[in-house]
Amino acid sequence: QSPYTVVMSGLDNPRGMAFAPNGALYVAEAGRGGDGSCVVHGPGELRCFGHSGAVSRLWRGQQSRVADGFESHALPDGSSASGPTDVSFQGTGGAYVTMGLGGDAAFQQALGGTSSGTLLHLAASGRWRVVADVLAHEAAENPGGGAIDSNPFGVLAEPGARLIVDAGANALVRVAADGTIQTLAVFAALPNPTPVGPPMIEPVPTSVARGPDGALYVGLLTGFPFVQGVASVYRVVPGQPPQVHCSGFKAITDLAFAPGGDLYVVEHATGGLFFPPNSGRLTRVAPDCSRTTVLVGLDRPTSVAVDRDGAVFVTNHGITAGAGEVLRVAP
Repeated sequence: QSPYTVVMSGLDNPRGMAFAPNGALYVAEAGRGGDGSCVVHGPGELRCFGHSGAVSRLWRGQQSRVADGFESHALPDGSSASGPTDVSFQGTGGAYVTMGLGGDAAFQQALGGTSSGTLLHLAASGRWRVVADVLAHEAAENPGGGAIDSNPFGVLAEPGARLIVDAGANALVRVAADGTIQTLAVFAALPNPTPVGPPMIEPVPTSVARGPDGALYVGLLTGFPFVQGVASVYRVVPGQPPQVHCSGFKAITDLAFAPGGDLYVVEHATGGLFFPPNSGRLTRVAPDCSRTTVLVGLDRPTSVAVDRDGAVFVTNHGITAGAGEVLRVAP
């Protein structure tokens, strides 16, 4: 008997997931870029722009796209896209969607984008609007220092505010109802224990969840060369420095608390340096940090969500166009 069931398929670079108040499961699709302008970015990568980002829904066993046409940039084959990155609901009035970028305003402009690097409000009708400019906050404040780089990743919508981890800025920010942004926490660089790559590794926060104790929990991907054991889950209380909660992970892309207080952690890959193929893992972590492997051998998973009954959903083939899946894990 398989440990999981495929409940959604054919997704383009699936990223974050969330449940709506009615129990429907939504997934942000970063898209597949497009045939618009192509820009050389980072270490010689060609990023091609389009409007292929989307948000899809699973409701009563049926999969459908509820919104599309979002900005997206990807490698020429449509993989490793950046676009709609996460989704979170506050009440029934609609969802909030983070729009990834992974660069500065000049990169955004070169691509031809205007809404990448922002937070959107997505109404039930499928219409959306920009409600906060995360890139502008990074450009103005640069809380983490270093080059200007904004990549809004995980989002948690709560009454009165939206919490966003900016994976480019290495910061956790709070977006008030009027769109003003304040930095809540900055994550420090980490010593590189290997001779490969720079002496210090970027922290790269990707995910934020509210714990049963009321604190915020943030997962780190960490940057190049993506070393096993360096990534941690941090506990964040605004006004205090972030504290390591549970360590020893690699490339965390999402966190979700289960009704009983256990924390589910998705790792994009495990083992060695970089991203060994089919090494993604879903782990259940108890409050004392003891852990149980739930699924291993996933292909670049990106997100986890837990429904009211404790059923667990995880993405698979998370950086591929057209092949992305959502798996429901047998309890």
